[in-house]
Amino acid sequence: MEPTRTDSAIPVRAPLAPVPRAGRPPGSRALPERHSVRDQVLAALREALACGELAPGVTYSAPVLAERYGVSATPVREAMQRLASEGAVEIVPNRGFRVAGRSARDMAELAEVRAALEVPSVMRLARALPPEHWDGLRPQADAAVRAASAGDRAAYAEADRAFHRALLEPTGNRQLVAIAGDLHRRAQAPAEHGALPDTDELLADAREHLALLDALSAGDLDAAERIALRHLAPAPAPGD
Repeated sequence: MEPTRTDSAIPVRAPLAPVPRAGRPPGSRALPERHSVRDQVLAALREALACGELAPGVTYSAPVLAERYGVSATPVREAMQRLASEGAVEIVPNRGFRVAGRSARDMAELAEVRAALEVPSVMRLARALPPEHWDGLRPQADAAVRAASAGDRAAYAEADRAFHRALLEPTGNRQLVAIAGDLHRRAQAPAEHGALPDTDELLADAREHLALLDALSAGDLDAAERIALRHLAPAPAPGD
């Protein structure tokens, strides 16, 4: 029987940067500093998930992660609880947190829900906004291409979310933007087979952002809808 993998394989990282103390008006109350540390830890853990440093099926203990990041165990546990609420990890009583790989069914269901929310919203915006509006989103699309070209999965995941958020923000529907963002982050969680997209796959994904903007700018809504649906489709699992 294959032994259970543990967190001993995590690359050692430098301690997280200290949170600067900004000046505040006299009489105001300082927010608890641990929340800022938690946010730093959460960002670091998300980057580790995106890069494959935290692997599906592996259980990681909060004290060991805390030591590697140079922080106490409390903000690590809080960050892991947040990731558990997003479905990225599972709580293992008395042991820590196991990275939860997404099954092919999970990915397909997330893609279906994202398409049901995002595509009709973008199409409504395309009918209401002038074509030149979409040129304003090209910096976000270009940032995603640069991250993909560098093979930086963590930077690409962030740029991808930023682009999709910018697509939906003109709806003015904050709940739509928040829910779509949560679904997007869930869809970026590692697949259970553990395979990570290579640079070519990241680039193909990033270039679809540009193709979508080209279609929207040209007023070709049929093409824009096809591209959006293809872009949100789940990637095939190895062997498919």
